[in-house]
Amino acid sequence: MATARKRQVSLTDTKYYHCISRCVRRAYLCGEDKVTGQSYEHRRGWVEDKLLELAKVFCIDVCAYAVMSNHTHIVLYVDDIKAKRLSDKSIIIRWHKLFKGTILSHKYLQGERLDSAQQYFLNKDIEQFRERLASISWFMRVLNESIARKANKEDNCTGRFWEGRFKSQALLDEAALAACMAYVDLNPIRAKMADTPETSDYTSVLISNGCQL
Repeated sequence: MATARKRQVSLTDTKYYHCISRCVRRAYLCGEDKVTGQSYEHRRGWVEDKLLELAKVFCIDVCAYAVMSNHTHIVLYVDDIKAKRLSDKSIIIRWHKLFKGTILSHKYLQGERLDSAQQYFLNKDIEQFRERLASISWFMRVLNESIARKANKEDNCTGRFWEGRFKSQALLDEAALAACMAYVDLNPIRAKMADTPETSDYTSVLISNGCQL
C-alpha cells in the first residue's frame, strides 16, 4: 500500500517515491493560456530535458514521469547503494556538474597535494556531496529551481513559481509501485491531452529506464 508523506523520506521503508510539484501561478507551467493565448508548450521540454539530465548525475533513477499543464508527476528510485560505492573522485565530478564545489574539491581533482587538515575538511565535503546525490529533496530542488529560474526569466518576473515544496508519496510495495506508474503514464489520457499512452508527449511511456518492479 502507499502512504502519503509531504516531506519525510525513509529509505528503510522504501526506495520508491511518487513526487508531485504544482505551479503556483494562474498562467500554465506548460500548454496554452486560454486567457492570453500564449503557449507555454515548450516548457515541457525544459522539464523533461532537466529531469533526464539529473538522472545521469544523481544516484536516483526516474521510473515514470508526466509533465502536465500546471504540475508534474515523477516516480523516483533512490539508489543509495550506488552512492556509497562510488569513489570520492566520482562523487566530486558528479557534484561539480551541478554546483561549483569547493576550493578543496577543485584542488583534489587537479591533483594538488592536501595536508591533513585540508583532507579532513574535504572528506566532510565529500560525505555531504554523497548524501545529497542520493537525496530526493536535493533532486527535486535542483529540478524545480532550474525550471523556476527559466520561467521567471521568460515571464520577466520574480517570485515563487512552484506551490511550496513538492509533495512525496512513499510506494511501499510492488503493487503500489505498479499502480502509481500506471497512474502517471495515464495522466495525459485522463486530462484529454492524448488519446493513447503511446501518443503522449513528455511522459515516460516510450522512455526506457532502470527501475524494476
